[in-house]
Amino acid sequence: MTLRLHDTAAQTLRAFVPLRPDEVTVYVCGPTVQSGPHIGHLRGALSFDILTRWLEHRFGRVTVVRNVTDIDDKVVANATDAEPWWALAYRIEREFTAAYAAIGIRPPTYEPRATGHIPQMVELIDTLIERGHAYPAADDSGDVYFDVRSWPDYGSLTHQALDAMEPAEDADPRGKRDPHDFALWKGAKPGEPPTATWDAPWGPGRPGWHIECSAMARRYLGRDFDIHGGGLDLRFPHHENELAQSTAAGDGFARYWVHNGLVTVDGQKMSKSLGNFLLAADLLDRRDPLVVRYALAAAHYRSSLDVSDRSLDEAEAALDRIRTFLERVLRERGENGLLARGTETPASFAAAMDDDLGVPQALAVVHETVRAGNAALDAGDADAAGAAFDAVIAMTGILGINPLDPHWRQQSAGPEASALDALVQTMIDQRAQARRDKDWAAADRIRDAIAAAGIALEDGSSGTHWSVQNG
Repeated sequence: MTLRLHDTAAQTLRAFVPLRPDEVTVYVCGPTVQSGPHIGHLRGALSFDILTRWLEHRFGRVTVVRNVTDIDDKVVANATDAEPWWALAYRIEREFTAAYAAIGIRPPTYEPRATGHIPQMVELIDTLIERGHAYPAADDSGDVYFDVRSWPDYGSLTHQALDAMEPAEDADPRGKRDPHDFALWKGAKPGEPPTATWDAPWGPGRPGWHIECSAMARRYLGRDFDIHGGGLDLRFPHHENELAQSTAAGDGFARYWVHNGLVTVDGQKMSKSLGNFLLAADLLDRRDPLVVRYALAAAHYRSSLDVSDRSLDEAEAALDRIRTFLERVLRERGENGLLARGTETPASFAAAMDDDLGVPQALAVVHETVRAGNAALDAGDADAAGAAFDAVIAMTGILGINPLDPHWRQQSAGPEASALDALVQTMIDQRAQARRDKDWAAADRIRDAIAAAGIALEDGSSGTHWSVQNG
């Protein structure tokens, strides 16, 4: 089956065919590191982590570039005397890295910082001026603007007429020929830190936001690449402006545009004024990171995703069903059952993922396989149970939600878990001794005490095993 992705520019599903058969190239807009990550940042990065995993499964090598915007008006504005802009940017970048890693988002192939690519930006701006698509401001401010009316295709990504667009508010409009023109270079202003300026032919200053991604995409992926990704909120003006300046400079740029949906909290748009602005660190402090990953992946990547205690509880229960089944099979197979067997994913799972990354439908296949595997175990059909185990391992591995993966096992094996295991195991041993002594009343009391604590026991040929019940 052919992989199809929804292309924002085409406004439809398109068959995905890589530019080169031996490599898929992806550019994803990363964070502007002026403040810590929130759950919307996690959801966006996770969407493209799953896309990358599926592209690797289907095509092999995938090169992913995810930038860090470490110089920007907001970064400069949020700096203090005690923490200059570059120190703030570095600290916040590390917070993003930690949050991504916590929920199993793999690092990109390259993660360039904007400040490391100023020469490439200056070169690209110079090309645009030479081609007649950009101009230095007439007021000698040092600002340089992209001339939107010089490029007939401006608006093609978001399908907007130029005169219907909001004016660009990213720089002082006095030097602009048209209010829609956007800044490529921002001349240094009085009161700004001298460390936030670089030399350029038009005067010292710093790059505009949009030119950063165009320059870094060209530097690492070339003038043409396969997929450009980012959040739905970046379509305009950021991605519209990227596309215009890159193609005006002669680049083919992105062949597919993929955008993930936004996040609401308890049915409302995240807003600091509403008090529902959910930071990644706060969520990860109170919820298992694997549960967070599952909850953020459970909705289709293009849809709006609502995060609530209910959705997180549902994710936890779903993961417990997967984990319980896998552990049941392992008790029959032994730990060698974890060895990779090269199992292909079920056809229905592959079809769901090939249909614009249909993760909700793919998760349904995972749970159908878990149910079939449990039924096979109950019927004593070890071969069918083993086949289901292998399929679940393959599918959850691609989605990054395999509970048996060492990444998740290490996170869950804290001192609290070890203490609980020791206490429950002691009670299980006491119950077993009571049964050997035929003290059925004592055995029942211990069983009831364990059940009252929300713990389920499973007696099998290899002994008694416990798990925490949900609900």
